[in-house]
Amino acid sequence: MSLETLTDLCTPWCVHVAVTLRVAEHIDAGAGRVEDLATVARCDVHALRALMGQLVSKGVFEEPRPGCYALNQASRELMTPGARLGLDLEGVGGRMAHAWATMLTFVRTGRTAYRDVFGGDFWDDLEANPALGRGFDELMGMVGHGAPDPRIELSGGWDSVRTVVDVGGGSGLMLAALLQSRPGLQGILVDLPRTAGRAAETFREYGVSDRARAIGQSFFDPLPPGFDLYLLKKVLSNWPDAEAGMVLRRCAEAARPHGRVVVIGGVGPDGAPVRMAIDILLTGGRERSIAEFRELADRAGLEVIAVGRQAAGRYVVECRPAL
Repeated sequence: MSLETLTDLCTPWCVHVAVTLRVAEHIDAGAGRVEDLATVARCDVHALRALMGQLVSKGVFEEPRPGCYALNQASRELMTPGARLGLDLEGVGGRMAHAWATMLTFVRTGRTAYRDVFGGDFWDDLEANPALGRGFDELMGMVGHGAPDPRIELSGGWDSVRTVVDVGGGSGLMLAALLQSRPGLQGILVDLPRTAGRAAETFREYGVSDRARAIGQSFFDPLPPGFDLYLLKKVLSNWPDAEAGMVLRRCAEAARPHGRVVVIGGVGPDGAPVRMAIDILLTGGRERSIAEFRELADRAGLEVIAVGRQAAGRYVVECRPAL
């Protein structure tokens, strides 16, 4: 792959702008001429022609006649709900796009520079801007990731598990899927009030409202105690070591004496490749090797009892409170 290809910033930004302007939707509605497209998209015709020329050259749209555009498979994908959420510069997609410009500071310091650009940290930004928060929840939920896979293998199986707490479980999709697949299970979702408030709808859709409820609180505060299993799915990678350790400590406190803590996401095998990702630029978190996780868990009062890649493809770590 050429250096020119690797350093092309033009095409990704053109895609973001096209999604923000709903160019594909306007063409689909009949505005194929650049003049008509500029009118309905409310933008400059000459600048739009340049944007479309770039995208056509990369195979994103077709140009059957000069200045007239048509959709192809690539441009139709721009109309999907996930693309709209993830690429729209006026929504949460814009936060993610502009966060890439903070990478130099992040690499130099190891700390997110999100606050420098947007005036507050990522989670505070979502709380202060409800539309952004809703967009993020949807992107992390069914729209962005599809239906969750409830297959989680536990040492000793699920027979002894009657209750589960989904810590930082968003709008409740994973918990709902777990309960739907295991009729004897009951559960609680813990997340910030804005997000937890959306869980009731999820529980109704999955038909588990009688066995699930949501608590709106920070997972840095004490968690509901005495449950059989505490699930952390894609939570720890969103936080630096100090905060990730606190979450694990809260889980250990609540799980004592006989509960378990299951971690999915954010932990991988020793020696696995580590790559830059938008998550760590937004939040300052990090992926951890199993050796690094063991140290973090040990300080939090947890003992790792099982680890490995499971049939569903996920790397899962199972812990119990240390004696």
